[in-house]
Amino acid sequence: MEKDELRILAENLAHPQGEKGIEIGEMMNETNIGMTSESIKALLIEDDEHILEIGHGNAGHLKTILNKANHIKYTGIDISETMHLEAKKLNREWEHQVDFVLYEGKKLPFKDKTFDKIVTVNTVYFWEEPIAFLNEVHRVLKDNGTFVLTFGQKDFMEKLPFTAFNFTLYNNSEMEELISESEFKRMKISEKEEEVKSKTTNETIKRIYTVLTIKK
Repeated sequence: MEKDELRILAENLAHPQGEKGIEIGEMMNETNIGMTSESIKALLIEDDEHILEIGHGNAGHLKTILNKANHIKYTGIDISETMHLEAKKLNREWEHQVDFVLYEGKKLPFKDKTFDKIVTVNTVYFWEEPIAFLNEVHRVLKDNGTFVLTFGQKDFMEKLPFTAFNFTLYNNSEMEELISESEFKRMKISEKEEEVKSKTTNETIKRIYTVLTIKK
């Protein structure tokens, strides 16, 4: 891919917009489904819980969350109006237990201690003020709640040509340090590997990523 094409891809991975954003949202759901599934599994969702997903994309995986337990309430929040509208369209059948919220990316528009579980996959690269944002997550999570943060390892991510454009990459120790500077107290690190199709070629590549299970 040419440099301009890579920049457009990177921009739409961070903030999908328009027809191109819808196309990339579909691709993200497909290529990230392994990471998303492992993250949902790590939440250990139980009956009657309220789940928040930060950066839900087109939420093509929503059924997986709702099927984990009974009477689940789900809120998805995203900075992309394109993904906000696409997620609502794709998930109309669950609208009685699902809410999608559009926001500006810094302050979570919820009351303190609202959610039992919070999950985010492949969004940390784009947080402008990561410690402040972690503290926002801490604020809206219940005291006995769980926050699952999943990200691609720096060594893997920096080999992808589009991450040269406005991605902030982390290895495990850098992420541990970041979280230790926030109000969160405990975390468990789980490293994963999977074979995925490249976003820029048709080749299969080995992705190395981390699932962090974080507690107050």
